[in-house]
Amino acid sequence: MSVFMLLVVIAVLALVGFVIGRQRALASAAGNIKEMHSLPLYYGWHGALMVIVPSLFALTFWLVIQPLVIERQLVGYFPPEVVESSAARTLAMADVRRVAEGLDIAIAQGAMTEVQADMVRTEFGSVRDRLADVGVALGAEVTPQILTAAQDYRKYAVVGNIGRSILTFLVALAGLIYAIRITNKDFRARNRVEQVIMALLSLSSTVAILTTVGIVLSLVGESLRFFTMYPWQDFFFSLTWSPNFQGGSDLGLAPLLWGTIYISFVSIIVAAPIGLFSAIYLAEYASPRVRSVVKPAIEVIAGIPTVVFGLFALVTLGPILRDWIAEPTGWGNSGSSVMTAGLVIGILNIPFVSSLADDVINAVPQAMRDGSYGIGATKSETIRLVILPAALPGIVGGMLLALSRAIGETMIVTMGAGAAAKLDLNPFEAMTTITVKIVSQLTGDTEFDSPETLVAFALGMTLFVLTLGLNVVALYIVRKYREQYE
Repeated sequence: MSVFMLLVVIAVLALVGFVIGRQRALASAAGNIKEMHSLPLYYGWHGALMVIVPSLFALTFWLVIQPLVIERQLVGYFPPEVVESSAARTLAMADVRRVAEGLDIAIAQGAMTEVQADMVRTEFGSVRDRLADVGVALGAEVTPQILTAAQDYRKYAVVGNIGRSILTFLVALAGLIYAIRITNKDFRARNRVEQVIMALLSLSSTVAILTTVGIVLSLVGESLRFFTMYPWQDFFFSLTWSPNFQGGSDLGLAPLLWGTIYISFVSIIVAAPIGLFSAIYLAEYASPRVRSVVKPAIEVIAGIPTVVFGLFALVTLGPILRDWIAEPTGWGNSGSSVMTAGLVIGILNIPFVSSLADDVINAVPQAMRDGSYGIGATKSETIRLVILPAALPGIVGGMLLALSRAIGETMIVTMGAGAAAKLDLNPFEAMTTITVKIVSQLTGDTEFDSPETLVAFALGMTLFVLTLGLNVVALYIVRKYREQYE
């Protein structure tokens, strides 16, 4: 039974639990709601929750554990040198899953039967080509070990899916029976429902924390592997970035860090004044009618995909800067440059800065404005001498958040700034950033056993620390502002 069908079964049983729980409570009170501890609705929801929550936890647990158990059974299909590291084992199992999925697709399309899928061998022809005929693209030729593992993976998956269906159904049914047995007019259904909901909300609030912990652990683990292969002194202090997957690479962080900071600096120079001035106008000068039109129009920019901004940088802004400024002044002859990417990222961040600044300015107490007007200050003087100083911590915090967003941008930099890793002060020269090189180092079929690939994790850790520091500073400033003026 598929996961979708299991969810349908759970929903049906939950509906049954809702109806029976409600009716059973009413029956035990002879229809007199005043004799019931809780409203009938709570008894119904209790029956539904006793079905939904345990069964979904059981289903999630099985979906997480099943691939791990199956892959543990398949490790023995490969020579020790193929799966000696966790990264190599992950790549091998990814190939197994792709081939298994390809066989399933071939069976679904009628290109193979179940028997043929179980009996096919690499010596009978290219399995990669046969799967390509049904639209399944594989990065490399399928080895006998991968094919055999994929065929057994399908068999284990069938058994696992049956077990998953049985377990989920039994847990859901047990929850339904339990809810029906304990439901009566004296049962504290409201308290139980509120406890369950509170537990679910608490669990949901930990998702972000657990995600951050997972990111940090994965980055730290692979970064440490990288530094066992490549000297950390050369990574942090070398001024040259020259990767070579054949060996002898020079993986210095400095050129990438410089490009990241340079492009982000240009972007914040664009976004900060325009975003701040637009926020001042909307908050203090614009009429409600103008504000209702201009503010949504500015925020529309935030909904444009970054790849569209990248096309704008590549096709429009880059050639304009090259033809009108760079070439006439002798500063460069390329449309891809720091200035191109920085300007476009700055435009992208204008709604972000404007929205945050607008909220902070509106949060300044009206009493401060009235006091300024009361001593004879004009509107412009009130804005300059009262509102902006009061809102400055929040504005600065918003700009730091915008800066961290600019640091993490990838697509616009790839299309607008080029891929040259170098140290240069000329804003019309092509440069690159940490994020772009992370993508380039992980692109392709390279394995995670060389410093040229693992350097992406060290770069990611550097970027994580950089943006985390900016976010912490920004949140500290905003919190200090709130404590002072709320």
